[in-house]
Amino acid sequence: MTTAQLVSQINLKKSFLCIGLDVDLDKIPTHLLDLEDPIFEFNKAIIDATHHLCVAYKPNTAFYEAYGIKGWLALEKTIAYINNNYPEIFTIADAKRGDIGNTSTMYAKAFFNDLAFDSVTVAPYMGKDSVEPFLAFKDKHTIMLALTSNEGAFDFQTKKVDDNELYKQVLETSKNWKNSENLMYVVGATKAEYFKEIRKIVPNSFLLVPGVGAQGGNLQDVCKYGLNDTIGLLINSSRGIIYASKDKNFAEAAAKKAKELQSEMSLLLA
Repeated sequence: MTTAQLVSQINLKKSFLCIGLDVDLDKIPTHLLDLEDPIFEFNKAIIDATHHLCVAYKPNTAFYEAYGIKGWLALEKTIAYINNNYPEIFTIADAKRGDIGNTSTMYAKAFFNDLAFDSVTVAPYMGKDSVEPFLAFKDKHTIMLALTSNEGAFDFQTKKVDDNELYKQVLETSKNWKNSENLMYVVGATKAEYFKEIRKIVPNSFLLVPGVGAQGGNLQDVCKYGLNDTIGLLINSSRGIIYASKDKNFAEAAAKKAKELQSEMSLLLA
C-alpha cells in the first residue's frame, strides 16, 4: 500500500485509528476456547465488527509466537483474512526486528513477501545496515522505533549525545538512509510533549502512536502537535478496544469502543 492510498482511507473514513490485535488466550471470551483456532476466530470477529472504523490493524507478533506453530498459523490466517476481505486496510507487523544486513533481509521477506504485511516495526540500534534492507521493498513501509511510551524509554532515548537527545539523532540520521521515504516512526502517546520537537525533524512522516487509552495517552494532546497536512498519524489502541468485553457480544463491544475513538478523530479532522 502506498502512503497516498493510506491517506485516502483516512480521509474517507474520517479515522486514523489503528487497532492492535494482541491476542491473549487468558483474556478472550471463554466460549471461543472450544473452537479449533480461537485466536483467529477472535481476530476475525473483531475485524468484521471494526474494519469500517479503522484504517490499520497491528498484530504484535509476540502474542502469536507465544503459542508456537498454532499461534503463527493464526497470524498467517489473520493477515490473509484482512488482505482478502478488506484490502484497503493498512497492516502492520509489530515485530520490532533489526539485525545485520542479510538477517534483516530475511526478516523483511518473511513479513513483506510471505505474510504480505504492508509494514513492519524495526529497532534502529544497529544502525543503517540493519534498517535499509527493509526499506528496499517497493510500496512497503518500515516503522522505526523513535521515542517509545514505556518507562524505560528514558534509559537511553532521551539521553544527550553532543548536546542533542539520542532519539533526535536517530530521527535526523535515518532521513539520510536509502529509500528513507518509506520510513514511518513509532512515537508513544505518553510522550505527547515531545511531538512538537519531533515534527521539526520529520514534518511529513507518518507516526505510529501507541499508548492512547489503557496506557494513559491523550488523543487531543497528540494531535495538537502531531497532525500534519496529510494527517500523518496512526493512533493505536489495543486492549482498550479488543478486550472491551468477555461476553459473547465482545465484537460489538469492541466496535463501540472503536467508534468512540473514530468519532473523536472525526471531530479533530473537521
